This record gives sequence, structure tokens and C-alpha cells, in this order.
Amino acid sequence: MPHDTAVWLVLAVALLGANLPFVNNRWLALWPKAQPKHLGHHVLELVVLYGVVGAVGLGLEHYGGQIYPQGWEFYATTAALFLTLAFPGFVWRYLYKSKH
Repeated sequence: MPHDTAVWLVLAVALLGANLPFVNNRWLALWPKAQPKHLGHHVLELVVLYGVVGAVGLGLEHYGGQIYPQGWEFYATTAALFLTLAFPGFVWRYLYKSKH
């Protein structure tokens, strides 16, 4: 797989994973919940899905060659990017959907 394709694949998975907690009422989009999720559930799902997206990226990096060691700066930057990608889902769930 070309390097450019792997980068776009990770970004697409991150966009999907960041918005997934906000667009459904299931836990990790798999198990149904009897009551609606609240913000704490969404944050916990975001943390879990951040790890899943990181694992996908790590797997693609391993497939493409040597894994480069990362410091805390990398994880802080990717967490901020993941939260930025989650903004459309958050707006739809808490700001737009509640008014309509």
C-alpha cells in the first residue's frame, strides 16, 4: 500500500471514529443501551476509539516498514486532532439535534 493511501486511510478512520459516539445510542456502535448516553459515555467512547485509531495507524506503519518511536508531543497533537475531528458530531448531537 502506498504511503499516501495509508495516511488518507488513517485520517478517514479517525474521522469516522471521532464522530461515531455522537451519531448513535449504542456503546461503541455495537451494543444497545436502554437509556440515552450522556457526555461521560461519549468521552469514554472517544478515548477508546482514539486507541483503536492509534492501533490502526500503528499497524499500517508496521506494515509499511519500521515503527518510529513517538514522544508525548505526538500523542498530545493527535489527541487534539481527534477532538477537532469530533466537533461535527458533537455539534449535531448537543447543539443542532436538541433544537430540532
